[in-house]
Amino acid sequence: MNTLLAVAILVSGLFVLPPQEKPLDKTPEKISCPMHEPHKSSQEDQHHQGVVERGDKVMGFSHEKTRHHFRLYSDGGAIEAESNDSQDATSRDEIRSHFRHIAKMFAAGDFSSPMLIHAQNPPGTEAMKRLRDSIQYNVEDAERGTRIRITTKNPEALQAVHRFLHFQIADHQTGDATEITKVP
Repeated sequence: MNTLLAVAILVSGLFVLPPQEKPLDKTPEKISCPMHEPHKSSQEDQHHQGVVERGDKVMGFSHEKTRHHFRLYSDGGAIEAESNDSQDATSRDEIRSHFRHIAKMFAAGDFSSPMLIHAQNPPGTEAMKRLRDSIQYNVEDAERGTRIRITTKNPEALQAVHRFLHFQIADHQTGDATEITKVP
């Protein structure tokens, strides 16, 4: 009888899990597991490196010589790029050329460039395509680069623009604010 009791205690101990230091987030999109975190970081690093490399090719200017910003405003937002060096007229001009081209493409409902850069269709682009007549893309030059100011009065288009810009902030890892602010 003592042997049977000892075996039962031993077997039941196998099913007791030690407390976890980090709680698991069991949402389908995000399962957190300490054993998989290094792989996740490596995959994220590889994805970001791909975004940078494809971006340099598609956009025609270097991520190392420039910086991107994405802004969320109450009437839409902005995509900005500028050269890091005020004397780098080549990067500035490459940014201006690319942004003029992109503004025309977006206005026509063509979001193939972001798809090529990110290796996926960014969120919001399908609605932005469908609602293209209610979204304006204005190019504004700055000293070191250019900005595409995106505006709309259509609530569905506005949500799509914000989804698109949120994705850009995350995938380009710009560190830009993700809160919607007043128009400057």
